[in-house]
Amino acid sequence: MLRKILQPFYTAYVVVTFLISLFIAFPFFLLISIGNNSAARSSIWAILKWWSKGWLWLIGMPVRVSGPKPTRGRYIIVSNHISYLDTLVIFSAVDDYFRALGKKEISRVPLVGFIYKQIVLMVDRSSGKSRALSMRLMWRALKYESSVLIFPEGTFNETEAPLKDFYDGAFRLAINAQVTIVPLIFPDTVNRWHYSAWWKLWPGRNRAIYLPEVSVSGMQIHDVPVLKQQVHEVMEKALIAANEQ
Repeated sequence: MLRKILQPFYTAYVVVTFLISLFIAFPFFLLISIGNNSAARSSIWAILKWWSKGWLWLIGMPVRVSGPKPTRGRYIIVSNHISYLDTLVIFSAVDDYFRALGKKEISRVPLVGFIYKQIVLMVDRSSGKSRALSMRLMWRALKYESSVLIFPEGTFNETEAPLKDFYDGAFRLAINAQVTIVPLIFPDTVNRWHYSAWWKLWPGRNRAIYLPEVSVSGMQIHDVPVLKQQVHEVMEKALIAANEQ
């Protein structure tokens, strides 16, 4: 009952602080984006990282990172996806610059969409041509620029299972590029911001838990199903254990 009474006030506080901080930071994003290169994108990423840490702390949703962080180098981060908050917590959780694969539709959101377009590799999942292009862009990012983040479920997991089935993309890319996969799970974001409604916000912890790296050394493209299942099982088991704590 108390939560139902307080939630609208808390949600209003979150929205107001988000908008104020976004308007303060936006001129810096706009100025840096003129560069339109890797250095500019990396600078925007760095601002987003420190902004997300500060804002999440301000609204009572601090991020606690645990588990074996990845070694230096380029890799593919794969994470579960169950909340709008995942796309902010990820900046607090990952130390090194990365580019994420994201839905093209979000680029149409005012202000947020502008920042989104600067650092995200966008894909229209309804278009086979767009999916193929996104794979090439991610391969180029891995080779020349940074690590890559992919939500292999594709969209929110609204099922009762810990994870939805994975798409092949992240695992096909890992084998083609011969880069390590780094699994990362967010057990708590759904409790902070539930996917069913934008106003279902509530403060509390946000755990980001790294799992052991998965090597693809020696694997070939026909090993994609095996690799995908291996990572799915590891992440599913870890999510079940984390949700029991």
